[in-house]
Amino acid sequence: MKASIYHNPRCSKSREALGILQDAGAEVEVIEYLKTPPSRAKLAELYARAGMTPRAGLRVAEDAARPLKNAGADTILDAMTVDPMLIERPLVETEKGVRLGRPPEKVREIL
Repeated sequence: MKASIYHNPRCSKSREALGILQDAGAEVEVIEYLKTPPSRAKLAELYARAGMTPRAGLRVAEDAARPLKNAGADTILDAMTVDPMLIERPLVETEKGVRLGRPPEKVREIL
């Protein structure tokens, strides 16, 4: 099985999700999204496949998320494209779907 993980190696939840994928024997493509951010179109696709809104994928703990409190999906996607730190992590994609790995065990749903 192939999997892609939008990963931040400094994040414990992201490291846990990566470990779950590796333990499951998945062929994992690790994308450090802070170095190589996904395009706006890719983010929209990931959230649609996950059945979630961009707001649900917004890392609200970041100071830069405060001005987005009442923003719509398009504005949030635009902001994430400019500042990928606003993307909640980890996002995991397999042929079975996409999950936000919070908690990390949620990635098992798409293995």
